[in-house]
Amino acid sequence: MELTDALFELIDMRSFSNLWFWIALAVMWSSASHYVLGVPYDLVLRARRDGGSAVGDMEDLVRINVARLLYIGRMSGLWLAGITCFVLTGLGLLGFIYWVEFAQALFLLMLPMTFVGLLSLNTARLIQDTAASGEALYTRLFRHRIFVQVIGMISIFVTAMWGMYTNLSLGPFGV
Repeated sequence: MELTDALFELIDMRSFSNLWFWIALAVMWSSASHYVLGVPYDLVLRARRDGGSAVGDMEDLVRINVARLLYIGRMSGLWLAGITCFVLTGLGLLGFIYWVEFAQALFLLMLPMTFVGLLSLNTARLIQDTAASGEALYTRLFRHRIFVQVIGMISIFVTAMWGMYTNLSLGPFGV
């Protein structure tokens, strides 16, 4: 048996019938929803509920992550946009023109996360522009989390529908 045959047998390239793909999808959206601009949402809730040092910790983390996101956006935003568009276009063509299921799966993972990245960049800019703190910061982070969850729900729904269609149309052996 060749190395490539053993590798493809070990790693099922039919992504939508692979349990690991669905676990990765769930973990990805769970993490994206929990970390709001890189700040754990339980810290935001604790700061809002208890006040005190938790507020300072949360505001410091938000300030650090906002500055980091905006710096990355300013320094390499055009390069990242170009590379992201190139990768998404390549995956879209491979997946939906040439019917490579692995490329379809990666496309359905990466496209919505691109929207989450753009939303995070916009939220970071709004927080910095308004110098949000206190209740305004809680509201901004809450709104960002809700938008990420909505994108996640739509993404999971579309991915599940496409995965079911693919599995039903190909059959159990990917004929």
